[in-house]
Amino acid sequence: MTPFEGLALSAVEGFAVQTTDNLFFTVKGLLHPPDRVIAYLRYLPDPQGDRERDGVRYRRVYHFGEQQEILQARYPDYLSHDPVLGIRLQSVPRRLIRTVYDPCDYLATLRQRGPADVVEEHALALTAVLQNADCRTTTDVEEHTLAALLQAIRNSLGVSGSVLIGMHRPDSDIDLVVYGETAGRAVHRALGCLLDDSSNDLRRPNREELAALHAAHRPDTPLSFADFVRLQARKVNEGRFRGREVFIRFVKRPAEVGERYGERRFEPLGPATLRARVTDDYDAIFTPCRYGVEDVTFLDGSPVADLRELVSFRGRFSEQARAGEWAVARGSLERVIHRSEPIYHRLVVGGRAGDYLKAV
Repeated sequence: MTPFEGLALSAVEGFAVQTTDNLFFTVKGLLHPPDRVIAYLRYLPDPQGDRERDGVRYRRVYHFGEQQEILQARYPDYLSHDPVLGIRLQSVPRRLIRTVYDPCDYLATLRQRGPADVVEEHALALTAVLQNADCRTTTDVEEHTLAALLQAIRNSLGVSGSVLIGMHRPDSDIDLVVYGETAGRAVHRALGCLLDDSSNDLRRPNREELAALHAAHRPDTPLSFADFVRLQARKVNEGRFRGREVFIRFVKRPAEVGERYGERRFEPLGPATLRARVTDDYDAIFTPCRYGVEDVTFLDGSPVADLRELVSFRGRFSEQARAGEWAVARGSLERVIHRSEPIYHRLVVGGRAGDYLKAV
């Protein structure tokens, strides 16, 4: 937990911020305006809330529509038009940020002081399992390279979600984040082994648990239960650890994306549904995720001839399709305008209720 002031803030996906109004937001994405941080409301003071922190009761706001209504009615300073993204969105003015919560700093503190409750105990234990998983590397890696990788993974792991800001309950899930491409891909490989190894406490959700996850996502993401189960079976970012729900997010570092805020500008063109062949899934594990596509057919919306990619800033849409597969997606069509490159189009999935992405 580190206080920042003004433009010194460097929060990215997985971080959280507390505002001067005692609101808690979770940060989205890696690129932010100079005067604001793009983030979504998660907790607000409420005498009837089921969370407590520093003697104040809080309520979690789950759905995007409710977040928008609350901010519009009571906290309009946290809604603004972004000139680069071309839409009105939730964001926190840097002048209204009281505290920034860094997942990696929090985990370092947790390692040093030890867990204060069973949720922190489980979070700490899970990070140790990931850090020490032998299957994350091949046997031909040189010893000094392996040592460097293990150290990089240790430094790249963080704890996010409700635990990061001390807003968790005894039944809260564990949200982890892995920063950096090298560490992210290594931990992703490790999870593929760990989830299929019954000798550890990490496992895949069973059918009953998948039904509960599907019910929670269904209001915003209209996938059938059969599709949901089929796609989840191929993914490694959700599981159970010692009976507790786990979600793991892989996030590139800002320097790895090779882009600054404002280098590209986006013009919204309305909702669209399309079918396309996935040609590039290299960044599918990350948040934000990206899928290169070809052979696009529009099922509704305004067709364009140069749609190149599907993009999502929601962790639930990572690993939804693989290169060579056909996918169907619904989202917001955007024109992408770069300072020095040709204009093209993309579909952004997850910005509105009803969006979805699935391999077919």
